[in-house]
Amino acid sequence: VQLVESGGGLVQPGGSLRLSCAASGFAFSTAFMNWVRQAPGKDYEWVSSINTRGSTIYADSMKSRFTISKDVAKNTLYLQMNNLEPEDTAVYYCVEGAVFAYWGQGTQVTVSS
Repeated sequence: VQLVESGGGLVQPGGSLRLSCAASGFAFSTAFMNWVRQAPGKDYEWVSSINTRGSTIYADSMKSRFTISKDVAKNTLYLQMNNLEPEDTAVYYCVEGAVFAYWGQGTQVTVSS
């Protein structure tokens, strides 16, 4: 299993970013996928999940601002993040499975003016 995140960077408050996660080594089309983040000095925080049918769920604080999606033709998971806040600063991880078995290396998102 390999998960490679990209798309992080520095963005001003109110801005947007789209994270990508290139997946390989498993049946991505039938996989339950997640995004998890870790802010500096804090524990891991679940962000969002998408199941095999494309149904999505979000943490309450991100529900209106983030959108998770997957492109099975490209074996890629996405996280569209809008109206970013400084509190969204974190390393964002792509995670495979309902039991969060496999993790990517993470991509840094920094929201700052």
